[in-house]
Amino acid sequence: MSLWEQIQQNLIEGDRYMYIVKGLGLTLEITVFAAIIGLVIGILLALIKVMAPDNKKMKPLDWFASLYLTVVRGTPMVVQLFIMYYIVITAPQVSKVFVAIIAFGINSGAYVAEIVRAGIMSVDRGQMEAGRSLGLSKKTTMVKIILPQAFKNILPALGNEFITLIKETSVAGFIGIQDLSKAGDVIRSQTQSPYIPLLMVAAIYLVIVIGLTTLLGRLERRLRKSDMR
Repeated sequence: MSLWEQIQQNLIEGDRYMYIVKGLGLTLEITVFAAIIGLVIGILLALIKVMAPDNKKMKPLDWFASLYLTVVRGTPMVVQLFIMYYIVITAPQVSKVFVAIIAFGINSGAYVAEIVRAGIMSVDRGQMEAGRSLGLSKKTTMVKIILPQAFKNILPALGNEFITLIKETSVAGFIGIQDLSKAGDVIRSQTQSPYIPLLMVAAIYLVIVIGLTTLLGRLERRLRKSDMR
């Protein structure tokens, strides 16, 4: 069978390419919403870890944050997805996509927390002292002075986490979500031809990652230019 005949069989006949299109849409949907959840969780955990040593009232939160980071970063993503689907959110009326978004968001939050914490710690301590000397509270100084500088330092790392998240969502098919990876597998099962569908899926992931990597490279160059002014 020629290459063109394989392409026709796997993608054109029966509009099988729509599996890829719909799968890509679900992959991007899960990734974007999980990234938002992960960013929110990560910022909150990072602030707890940074501010807790100077505030005894935050010790329980610090303990919880440490436990969260240890458990989430110490267990496989696919196991966390299964736990979320089979144990935590078991209501049949809840969308599997929603379950996946929550699971991936919680997982991403642990890694984002360490990135944000490292970014905050990279800002000179004198910035906090300067803000306090101007009469700002510690909270206000953190939000208006420290965090903006920290985010500038960690934007490339956050971008890399987003790229990693896109690839990690490929395990969403384990709970029956027809994401991009699962779409390729469905076509393969129908045509008994693994080459075109699986190579197509791999190529799409590669194009997305290359595109995001290029954007991150441009962002880093702009940040370096602004630092030189």
